[in-house]
Parts: sequence; structure tokens; C-alpha cells
Amino acid sequence: MTGPLPDPFADQPDWAPLPPRPLHVVPATDRVELRGRRVLVGLPGLGWRGDLRADERVVQGSRTYVPVIPEHEWYRAESEQVEVFAPLVPVERVWVETVGDRRDVPAVPRESGIRLVSLDAPAHRAPTPVFEADAVAGRRVVHVLGSTEHRDLRAVTETYSGADGDICVRVTSELEWYRWAWRGQAPNTLEVPVHLLWIE
Repeated sequence: MTGPLPDPFADQPDWAPLPPRPLHVVPATDRVELRGRRVLVGLPGLGWRGDLRADERVVQGSRTYVPVIPEHEWYRAESEQVEVFAPLVPVERVWVETVGDRRDVPAVPRESGIRLVSLDAPAHRAPTPVFEADAVAGRRVVHVLGSTEHRDLRAVTETYSGADGDICVRVTSELEWYRWAWRGQAPNTLEVPVHLLWIE
């Protein structure tokens, strides 16, 4: 035998959790439910704006529009049951974040450096393990516990050494994250080991 022996643990060690299902960005013109979904708005070739939520489509005359609300305002409206201003954006300028399938998770490791994308549609990165990130506070994260994915979370801290010696991050629900902004009420948080967290 002349070559090196293959590493049986190279693909996925037993202790390493599977990454969460990736997000795909699809046009709102597709038959996808919109109410409460994360959306991006913009124009091909110009750019995209995120951290927005949508309501159901509205038809005025012969045009279809999507009411689009900044995410913090959407959470405030849902939590406090108040009316908020929602500009109507033409449906062809709205793209919806959808959760992909497990088989869509890339099998090859991510390469660092510049990643070129098309300006025809918004792009989204694959989930990134928190332990590979340089900063995490304020970012959207996914807590993967076995085969269960807990989404709509925000990191409240950077990484730190927990009481048991694990490297951890404290996370909170997005509702509590935004409530912290509009009420000044400190959020309830959960300490999660970094190997169970992914940046969305």
C-alpha cells in the first residue's frame, strides 16, 4: 500500500452536530405564504435590504403589492397588538427566506475569502458554525439540538467560558431581543455551547 489511509472521521465526527437546514431566497411571486415571513426587498443590479417581515399580498388595480415591515416593528405589532406603518412594495421586488432541505446542506467545507454572487437575486450564505465566526453578538443564530432546529434566536453575548468550562454564547428569542430595544426590558437568555450554534 503506497498511499495514506483514509480518515474514517473526515466527513462528520460522531460528536459534531449536523448543520441546520440552509435558507433559500425565493421570489414572492412564487406561491409562497408571506404573513410573518422574513423578506428581502430590492432591485436586481442595485442591492437588497433585509431584517424585514411581510404581511399577505394586497391587490390594487392590476398590481400586486406586499406590505413590508421592519422586523422590530413587526414583533412590536404582534406582541403589543398595535398598528404599524407598512409600505406596499411591488411583489416583483420582494424575495422570501425559506428553509431548504437537509440534502441542500453543502457536503464540501466552506472556503474562506471573497465569494462572488450574481446581482440578479439576493444571495444567502450557508449556515456558519459560531466557533468559526469572529463576532456573534446581535446575529441571527440557529440552535441545533439533535435533529431539532430552534430558529428566530439572537445571540446576546460573544463567546465566553461557561461555568462547566464549555465555550458558550447566551441567546434569546427575537421577540425578547426586540422587546429589549423598545421597552428596555432585559431579555431572558439561555446559555448554549458554541458547537450547537450556527449563524443563519
